[in-house]
Amino acid sequence: MSDWLLDLGNTRLKLAPLGAGGARGPVRAVVHAAMAQLVDGQLEFKRGDTAWLASVAPAAVTDPLIASLVARGLQVQRVLTQASEGRLRIAYDDPHALGVDRFLALLAASGRDDGPWVVVSAGSALTADVLATDGRHLGGVIAPMPAQMRASLAQRFAALDVAVGDVHALGANTADAIASGAAHAACGLVERVVRQARLHCGAEPVVLVGGGDAEALLTLDLPRLQPAPSLVLDGLAAYARARAG
Repeated sequence: MSDWLLDLGNTRLKLAPLGAGGARGPVRAVVHAAMAQLVDGQLEFKRGDTAWLASVAPAAVTDPLIASLVARGLQVQRVLTQASEGRLRIAYDDPHALGVDRFLALLAASGRDDGPWVVVSAGSALTADVLATDGRHLGGVIAPMPAQMRASLAQRFAALDVAVGDVHALGANTADAIASGAAHAACGLVERVVRQARLHCGAEPVVLVGGGDAEALLTLDLPRLQPAPSLVLDGLAAYARARAG
């Protein structure tokens, strides 16, 4: 029997096999509308396999996916945020209020040996969490992504409902000024969290950046910036390994 790792976000499903040695295998990603086709066409699925599922999607998306996996004979293990896992200790008073995607990304980071870390996700929302070298989660921030900032301005102010502009150091027209301001706001948030990490951890953090819109943040001038596109799946792999046998 095999184990599968499924990361169901607000727009996409990412899926990977869990290898015999406990390592994450190759990742496939599809939008919600194509999930049923992926599951039905996933010929490697066998009756009795285990699907480790982490979902931040609404029930209207999550429940049909679970039903289709069960119909194919898989055992679905729904992963939820824990107050602690391995050496990871979550800062929230109510750990279940922390999104499972953030929990698993932190879990993956806590298994590394190059901390402290700032774990950034640029997805439906922008999140950044600080994790000390000993596995203590120090907290984090949540903010809109640049596209959401632009949409909010357009909705509230008719004069700012303009075409999407280009990002520059300084915009020379309204469209570019809005695009630039939103992008700078996102980058500035990450830089500010990095400063907090330095202050609280006494060292330069490794900044791990993932999410579907991570590309713009990877241009930040930070000394220990690294792309981490599958950190949630890596955390799922660690979670599943801890429960093997």
